[in-house]
Amino acid sequence: MLTGLLSQNQTGIIVQAKVTDFDTLIIFHLPEYCVNARLPRKFRISSRKYNRLVYHVKKVYPYAKLAGMKLREYEDLLINAKDEKERKSLMKQAEMELKNEFEGDIKKLTFKQGTILIKLVDRETGNSSYVLIQELRGKFIAFFWQTFAKIFGYNLKEQYDPEGKDKEIENIVIMIENGQI
Repeated sequence: MLTGLLSQNQTGIIVQAKVTDFDTLIIFHLPEYCVNARLPRKFRISSRKYNRLVYHVKKVYPYAKLAGMKLREYEDLLINAKDEKERKSLMKQAEMELKNEFEGDIKKLTFKQGTILIKLVDRETGNSSYVLIQELRGKFIAFFWQTFAKIFGYNLKEQYDPEGKDKEIENIVIMIENGQI
């Protein structure tokens, strides 16, 4: 492999060349150039939507992580409960703690953030919100909350689908976990 300088007398340009086997490659360094063109409208809209989704996921993901941790904590307590009365007492205490700590923040979430939170709770716990309520509070209470949620456009039975319709959310969560965003 030969590297040398070639010159062209007519224009006065000197370039560097690299000879490999039977081929000569010219090496020419171009100055840096910055292009600031406007994105086409459809890309601007999709970019804006994606950035909003990132914002919503970043806002509710800590609550979903906390829900997973609290659920594991309460499951341990409920397994060690002596009887049904103690179990109900523990559940009431846990509900009051969560209400006092997070009720104000959760009420401030937007509709989109609420739907993302429901999906992320399913991702963190492995069960839909409806199943969690049913296991912890009973079928009637779960039915009540599902009906109440449906009135406002939510679905507590909605499952998280990381390979399908929730793929963007999954990618954002992975980037959050890796510290990329």
